[in-house]
Amino acid sequence: MSFILQVLEEAWRLLLESSVYVIFGLLTAGLLRMFLSPAAVARNFGQGRYSSVFKAAALGVPIPLCSCGVLPAAVSMKKQGANNGAVTAFLISTPESGVDSIALSYALLDPIMTVARPLSAFITAAAAGLAENVLSERGPHREKKPDLNCPVDGCCDGEDCPPEEHARHHTLVQKMMAGLRFAWQDVWEDMAAWYLIGLILAGLITVLVPAEVMGQYLGGGLASMLLMLAIGIPLYICATASTPIAAALILKGVSPGAALVFLLAGPATNVASLTVLLGVLGRRATVVYLSAIALFSVALGLLLDRVYASLALAPRALIGQAAEIMPAWAEGTGALFLLILSVGPVGRAVKSRWNRWTGGGGVRTEAPEAVAPEPCQAGSSRAEPT
Repeated sequence: MSFILQVLEEAWRLLLESSVYVIFGLLTAGLLRMFLSPAAVARNFGQGRYSSVFKAAALGVPIPLCSCGVLPAAVSMKKQGANNGAVTAFLISTPESGVDSIALSYALLDPIMTVARPLSAFITAAAAGLAENVLSERGPHREKKPDLNCPVDGCCDGEDCPPEEHARHHTLVQKMMAGLRFAWQDVWEDMAAWYLIGLILAGLITVLVPAEVMGQYLGGGLASMLLMLAIGIPLYICATASTPIAAALILKGVSPGAALVFLLAGPATNVASLTVLLGVLGRRATVVYLSAIALFSVALGLLLDRVYASLALAPRALIGQAAEIMPAWAEGTGALFLLILSVGPVGRAVKSRWNRWTGGGGVRTEAPEAVAPEPCQAGSSRAEPT
């Protein structure tokens, strides 16, 4: 009983430190939902073998979707005429980063990791997308009609309704409310269970794993990066859930570079989603996808360790300092608010998992291109990020 209480105490501490930043990330996700038009951006992803890749990589950085939730969005982009390089870049940068995970990185990690994480995601995504477009055959991409339906309530199709007329259909308050519904009902639905699991795992690591073991095998160097890569690639964990685990690992002696490899490889890959990628992008693009993640995460991890060494910084001394500026009452209120919001999503995730185990969940009838991999079906049902 004492062991369980210790684990829960560590998990609660991490929840307190991160809750306000997670809420901030969710609110930003809602704003992105309403004021960023992916349909308009997607129309540009098929034009330009290089510019389209950079646009897709940059677009993916702030969007909070996991490696499974991003698949339907990527399929939609592909159908709208995006080239393989742009789709590959979007598939990598989106799960590796997000406004929620960036805010959480600031709370639980340190400013250097907060900057290094989205920057590394962009570099890895852009490199993979450029490689795919260079290797692919030249030729025009098939243009498809983008989805221009109103994201607030579908009041118009965006074709027979000019933008200036549609702008008068909804007030700013209505748009904000639609964005909030998206943040709580879609984004948090996807990540709530995984976020709480990540907190529990971080608590287990803090209580169980001796610092000497972590420092010996994951304290830095190429071997540490490769070992963390081998752990991260088959694992399914979203960017937000991986953050408290990375914080616990660094506190136990893992180098920031090795933690960065985990933060990049874990959210962007898992065995189930790779099978979907084979069908969506093909064998070559999937190989490019995996190779880019492996090569660049290891290289960027080694570079990050050099940065800390050159600045003579002690990673464990920097971890979680940003969270200290948050008042205790705000942390407690945010933690309770997130727990209340999590009751429904976690309950539905448990029920869905139980139905699959017992065979009582019925038969799924989703279209083939929108089917998410099996481990990720606890909440990912969106076809687009907006």
